[in-house]
Amino acid sequence: MKLIAVLILSLAIGPVAAQTLGGNTVFSFLDLPTTPQLTALGGINNSVITGDAGLSFTNPALIRASMHGQIDASFSTLYGGVRNYNCWAAVHSTRWQTNFAAGVNYLDYGNITQTDAAGNILGDLRPNDYVAQIAASRQYEKKWFYGVALKFIHSTYGYYRSSGAALDIGINYYDSTRLFQAGLTLRNMGVQFHPYPGTTRGDLPFDLSLGLTKRLAKAPIQFSFTAHHLQQFNIRYDDTVFNNYNGFDQSNKSSSFTVDKLFRHFILAAQVFPEDRVEITVAYNYLRRKELNIGEAGNGFTGFSFGLGVLLKKLELRYARGFYTNTAGYNQFGLNLRLND
Repeated sequence: MKLIAVLILSLAIGPVAAQTLGGNTVFSFLDLPTTPQLTALGGINNSVITGDAGLSFTNPALIRASMHGQIDASFSTLYGGVRNYNCWAAVHSTRWQTNFAAGVNYLDYGNITQTDAAGNILGDLRPNDYVAQIAASRQYEKKWFYGVALKFIHSTYGYYRSSGAALDIGINYYDSTRLFQAGLTLRNMGVQFHPYPGTTRGDLPFDLSLGLTKRLAKAPIQFSFTAHHLQQFNIRYDDTVFNNYNGFDQSNKSSSFTVDKLFRHFILAAQVFPEDRVEITVAYNYLRRKELNIGEAGNGFTGFSFGLGVLLKKLELRYARGFYTNTAGYNQFGLNLRLND
């Protein structure tokens, strides 16, 4: 009955929280992948279950009792000198038969010179975004897990400040016999408490996602399929000015682009385990490649991501590289400590 209640709540809240896409949301940094493993999996994944507590930051149902005493930390260098720090810790309560986790994701945009409209220097400012999050999960029967996460969100850009709160709901199905995993998440259902000065309240980047993961029984390979932003079919953004400038053919205005619209929801990933303690990941994000398409200049690895993990007994080391341009990618490093082992 508890699982059914969570499902009903998810379906009831989802349509209300189904908000805008395409850069028209506040706190859009919530969409950034928080760990190297998530980056390597294409930026969105809610079905992969590992011993790493970091993935549960985006699906609270993935928190497990086996993650008791884990601390997951990651660091990434984004474009323009922006730095991203993430820390996440998990514990299990035997008394309440519940798994808990808490952490923070922090973006530091560095020092920026502040000027007035005439260009006079007023000083320096250090913009930042952060989200503090607590989560809990429980098991239902043998193969089902459900979880919720509560977030406090804050942005500071000098004089311009804003805060808000959001709720995530996640469900996970895990069949160890068939090596099959599935996840369903409703993320960033919330409200902006205090809008930026001179603006009105904005929508949060809501996302309804479904993920499927299958590991082969006779080969050390695991495949993942993730469908994101299912609350809205058409997430295609048509920038006619950019397309004209970069030589894109816009003569076929009558095309419905149905296939293109469909595939923009999909992320495909594969993980290879050549050794018990080594993990190699590659993924392809169709939406990212299409939205960052620069036309005649070529796209290179845009939309692809790669990752490597070294999985020791008490320590996991991870590295990921994601590509948002045809010439450069960004790097993310992470470690997972098992203090209870």
